[in-house]
Amino acid sequence: MTAIMCVAESFSMSGFAAYTTLLPQFQREWSLSNSEAGLIGGIAFAGYMTAVPVLTALTDRIDSRRIYLAACVLSAFGALCFALFAQGLWSALLCQFLIGAGLGGTYMPGLKTLTDHLEGTSQARATAFYAACFGVGSSVSIFVCGYLGREAGWQAAFLFGAVAPVVAALLVNLLMPRGRTKAAHAASPALLDFRPVLANRTTRYYILGYAVHNYELFGQRAWMVAFLVFAATLQPEGTTAAVLSAATLAAIINLCGPLMSVTGNELSLRYGRQRIIFIFMTASGLLSCVLGYTAGLPWWAVFTFMCVHYALMLGDSAALTAGAIGSAPPDQRGAMMGVYSFIGFSAALMAPLAFGVVLDLAGGNRSTQAWGLAFASIGIFGALSSLARWWHQRRQHR
Repeated sequence: MTAIMCVAESFSMSGFAAYTTLLPQFQREWSLSNSEAGLIGGIAFAGYMTAVPVLTALTDRIDSRRIYLAACVLSAFGALCFALFAQGLWSALLCQFLIGAGLGGTYMPGLKTLTDHLEGTSQARATAFYAACFGVGSSVSIFVCGYLGREAGWQAAFLFGAVAPVVAALLVNLLMPRGRTKAAHAASPALLDFRPVLANRTTRYYILGYAVHNYELFGQRAWMVAFLVFAATLQPEGTTAAVLSAATLAAIINLCGPLMSVTGNELSLRYGRQRIIFIFMTASGLLSCVLGYTAGLPWWAVFTFMCVHYALMLGDSAALTAGAIGSAPPDQRGAMMGVYSFIGFSAALMAPLAFGVVLDLAGGNRSTQAWGLAFASIGIFGALSSLARWWHQRRQHR
């Protein structure tokens, strides 16, 4: 079951990174400012946020496979519309919104489909592999969409994003068992009444941690390819020709995530979940605050720093999600995942736009200082997380 859901997740995300992978091309063709480019990158998360509270909460009442099927169709439709009709800022915003809404109905409902049949350590490990495959899906999307965009045009990349979610829907609906739902006679709160979830203090802490995690992660993901393109322009003549394309490098960097996500969860099972979460969150935040200033270093050094940063960011991913799922009663898991994703991806929505605004205000995407400040703007919360934890614990002991 874990293998099926991980493969399906990778297929369902085929169009997820298409826009960010081809962002430099869109900026040239559509004359987008950095703020406009960041808005398009972030609007997918507005679609995610709109869909995820309702669709994920519904998995407590309706077989989650049906939710997954409908969301895959929505993702495919959004990518198809982008390929056929996107011509600039407003049309791209609408299509990206639909793609994000589709992701909102596949990622957490897919996890609910899997965890309904597992408990304890097996559930935590399956969650780690599933969360890790978000990075696999991103890498596949970046690599394939980058190749298709380069060789056949950006429309071909989005056509790929329209086909693969259909495969994911077939895998889940034909091969996975029915999800667990509440009995018809069981008392249930209103569909969007999330007060029982938010009343759980432990769950609230995991939700806040996930928001900080997503703010840094999705800000970096949205601008990774553009930063690598900028770094390539600073290399001495004759050296960049030997370097892989920025999209290929970004896909390789994304592959650092799955291994670290699983490793971080295993470390949390052995050494304590909170300790491991704060170690990785603080380390990635501190590195993010200096990452943009490395653009002028040799390309292999820039690439290495990007890999290390990405690995540190993903080190707390599965530990956060597994901890949140474990903190919720089984009959509230769908609602909990809805709140968890909504708040986490609210941060993901703001990050690409905030990054682009800082980049514009600090000097534009040809300035190393501007890139440095933009990366610092998404890493600052992680860098301060351990200090915030210390302050909170000190107040509790007074």
